[in-house]
Amino acid sequence: MRTFAKLLGIQGKKVSLELDDDLNILKVTKLAANKRPTVELNIDDGRSISPAQRKKIYAIIGDISKWSGYSVEKETPQVMKWTYLTNTGADMFSLSNCSMTQANKYLSWLLDFCFENDVPFRSKTWDMLPNDYAMQLRCLEHRKCCICGKHADIAHYQAVGMGRNRHHIDHSKFYFMSLCRIHHTEQHKIGIKTFLQKYHIKPIKLDKEDRKKLHIGG
Repeated sequence: MRTFAKLLGIQGKKVSLELDDDLNILKVTKLAANKRPTVELNIDDGRSISPAQRKKIYAIIGDISKWSGYSVEKETPQVMKWTYLTNTGADMFSLSNCSMTQANKYLSWLLDFCFENDVPFRSKTWDMLPNDYAMQLRCLEHRKCCICGKHADIAHYQAVGMGRNRHHIDHSKFYFMSLCRIHHTEQHKIGIKTFLQKYHIKPIKLDKEDRKKLHIGG
């Protein structure tokens, strides 16, 4: 079920909302199988899709079209949108005037589709993708290099070198990124600081749940 609300305030991890309509807690509890229901919070900032977002989306659709054999002018955009709507349950939207929030959701879904189906990216497309936390995490999950998109391994921001047992390291203190063998070798060759500045990369910290999902101990 879906309902809307106004955001009243945020204090740490606590969020105060005022619902537009009354909520039947008995119905909600029943739908959640008598467990504490999980709520997804999407904040609409009121901004419309930007030209940069639209360009990135169509660039990825172009790569999917080349991979699938569909026409990029008509077939691929329609097929991908309907697949997205079917898989996510999202409402119909237009790339001409949808919100930035919706555009980001669709862009993220398209990236996941490409990663899961091993759709090859052109280097130009890859260069346009955002280098933010969500993108870094997605590369780690799908083992794709955050620089070139090739198959990669998980790399530590701080090297876990010889003489240290990886199974007894507190991984919560490390930053991670996903690098292919070529870029991982370059990182060690030129040094981590120079490497991060060269490619404008921001490695990310992983919480316990993400480390477990990625099979990173500690």
